[in-house]
Amino acid sequence: MAAPTLQQPSYLLANLKADSTTKPLLQRCQDLVKIIDEYPAKELHLIFPWLVESVFGSLDGVIAGWNLRLLQSRSNEYNIVMEFLNPSGPMMKLVYKLQAEDYKYEIPVSYLPGPVKACIQEGVLPDCPLFHNKLQFPLSGLTLSLALNPFEYFMFSLAYCLITPKNSPPGQHGSSADSAYFVLVDTYLKYFLPSEGSVAPSPFDSRGSVSAPSPRSSGVSFAGYGVHSPSLLKHHIFHQPSVNADPSAQEIWRSETLLQMFVEIWLHHYSLEMYQKLQSPQVKLALLQYRLSMSSTPCQPHVPPGSGTLHTYQEPFTPTEEHVLVVRLLVKHLHAFSNSLKPEQLSASPSAHSHTHPSPLEEFKRVVVQRFVQQKLYLFLQHCFSYWPLDASFRAVLETWLSYIQPWRYTEEKSNPQTDPNRAVPDKWELFVQENLLIYTKLFQVFLNRAIRTDLVNAKNALMVFRVSKVFAQQNLTEMIQKGEQLFLEPEHVLHHRQPRGYLTPSQGGSYLSSRQRVVTDMVFRVKSHVYALEGQDCQYKQMFGTELRGAIMKLIQIIAQARQTAKRISDHSNEVAANNSFLSWFGLGSSDLNNTFFGAETEESGECVKKTHEFLDRALDNLCQIFKLNQGQLTQLISNLCSAQDDGNCKQLPDCVQGENGLILTDLGRRQIINGLRRFDIQYQGDPELQPIRSYENALLVRLFYRISSLLNDRFGDHMSTLCSRPDFLGRLSRHYFTDPASGTKQRQSPASPRTPGSDRRPRLSLRPLASYRTMLLLLLLYVLGALLSLGPVSSTVLILGAGFLYGLFMAVFGHKLKSH
Repeated sequence: MAAPTLQQPSYLLANLKADSTTKPLLQRCQDLVKIIDEYPAKELHLIFPWLVESVFGSLDGVIAGWNLRLLQSRSNEYNIVMEFLNPSGPMMKLVYKLQAEDYKYEIPVSYLPGPVKACIQEGVLPDCPLFHNKLQFPLSGLTLSLALNPFEYFMFSLAYCLITPKNSPPGQHGSSADSAYFVLVDTYLKYFLPSEGSVAPSPFDSRGSVSAPSPRSSGVSFAGYGVHSPSLLKHHIFHQPSVNADPSAQEIWRSETLLQMFVEIWLHHYSLEMYQKLQSPQVKLALLQYRLSMSSTPCQPHVPPGSGTLHTYQEPFTPTEEHVLVVRLLVKHLHAFSNSLKPEQLSASPSAHSHTHPSPLEEFKRVVVQRFVQQKLYLFLQHCFSYWPLDASFRAVLETWLSYIQPWRYTEEKSNPQTDPNRAVPDKWELFVQENLLIYTKLFQVFLNRAIRTDLVNAKNALMVFRVSKVFAQQNLTEMIQKGEQLFLEPEHVLHHRQPRGYLTPSQGGSYLSSRQRVVTDMVFRVKSHVYALEGQDCQYKQMFGTELRGAIMKLIQIIAQARQTAKRISDHSNEVAANNSFLSWFGLGSSDLNNTFFGAETEESGECVKKTHEFLDRALDNLCQIFKLNQGQLTQLISNLCSAQDDGNCKQLPDCVQGENGLILTDLGRRQIINGLRRFDIQYQGDPELQPIRSYENALLVRLFYRISSLLNDRFGDHMSTLCSRPDFLGRLSRHYFTDPASGTKQRQSPASPRTPGSDRRPRLSLRPLASYRTMLLLLLLYVLGALLSLGPVSSTVLILGAGFLYGLFMAVFGHKLKSH
């Protein structure tokens, strides 16, 4: 592609667009490498937005790009893509080349997360400094936009690729952890947030030429990444007032920018009411002043009409399982990044007056989880817990939560669960538990509400309950949570008496790192400020170890006990079926009727899965007793009483219902009984028996053939059959045996789904469908074989079979009513 004589930018872009539809990916990447190396930034500037869009796809999802989320490692193009997009590869080389020239690229505000978009459209900048000093007001038109530098633009596109709606081609599905996008995000996190060493410096100086790995010049100042609105936020933690500051500090902005982009794009999705409640007092004041000026000033600044306000905005939020898995990857890496501080670095106070100051990367590690992730991740998880479907896919959300609340799993001295099953949480994590109290207690309560409404007979759901109970049953963790709750419940005057003036929490723009900030060591204030920062000043805290939640735990224990009983019955039923099914089941003589299937027994809930369910629930009960200090004797008595009440007779009762105008209405207790398989309605086929679905033990061709024959006979001789069956004498009883459906007179219990028995044709008729059963055909074959062994011909055997059938009919006509009464 690169020629000795450089092409004009317009021709270069046109040729690249043409090549994108004709050349294979490998050749296109090779051409792009040559172009990035040989062309100056002035020409590359015009192709950069198109190149980013062709890689990650358009923001509206119309252009798929390279389909990174569907590209698996077994694909031939995987290595090409990963090499080109590597943090030290050609694409990032282009980003640095443009970054040195201070180019800007616009992103429409409409693609920002909903709360941020609504706040900007109201005329107030959000708390996040990522959006400050970047707003572009249009001279004409209705589109507000943000002007981002090349690195910010690239990271925004990388992050937004995850939430862009994609129409996956049929058959293109793979493991999310194996996709190019997942691996690429992991690679960027390890590169810009390294657990060992420091971030590699930019390989370009301010002139855009290649240089040795030396400290980058001040061509890109921290001023573009700090906060320029003192009325909204305080001093930014990494703002460097001097251009001669530590060169490593001038490189830390890339790590901060990458993290802020990921957090803002992936986690900043929740209701606007919550967003307003969590705004800092400065932003609320600015918003109020703005609205007052709008109501008193006739000449208003340009704000796009119809773009929505803070009162009317409502954003639909439906994260995918892939989205949650990538968020979990971010959480795990941030814990590893934060915990990589050495003990001497961790003990050093940032406000200490000493000659050795911690590096910006070390300071960043200290606060990365609490300052950048905590609040938005809490809201993200809370939304997922409340609205995620009650199925096994919730496991991704659950593991993300459990990963966040167990930072000790991502330290160098982490223990092996197999060799140390009773491992205790180190005391040094008490501060983390206190500063994240709501993420432990509030989300546990929301999960408890989900567990009560979940089918715990399913092994995957039972596993989730066990996983949560196992995490909270770790030694010392319960005591740390209880201590945090006690600190929060201290009287309010303690907080007001000890609170320093002018202190701002991290969510309000304060900083944990500022050397001028007064260090707050009071544990009461720490816990209260955390709770109020996440839930607002009007928070009504519900204790995790209070009386109300203890009652919910007892209800969960009852449901677990019921699910154990149901799993046991499923297991016993499966064993009985397996024992009864012999070699004759190959010929259709086994129990194949659909009506005989045990209620609640799915394919995955049999055999080993049922055994796992029982094991998971047993271990979950033990863990719950340990967490909430339950009396083992009382628990055993409760379970035994519950199990004795769930005998076979009780299981055959109807679920708990009340009589309504249109029939039976299930209560909440009845729904739980059905979910856990404790009781059920006898739902049976009530339509025309001749029109039932063809069973697996029936020959489809014969069923249809015999149906046509019997229909012709019934249409032709139906009146005669009715006359015979209406007779009160012996002939009438014999006719009713042959021509009437024996199940038509049985009374069935109704369910809420069928409050009335539908009307059906009860006229006597002949049914030949039993002859289409493989069982009947096998029985007839055996009878003919027996006749042949007795030297009987086919005609003689047929006569004997018909005679035997007639004698059976006579016997049932004479003694049938007596047998039914007994």
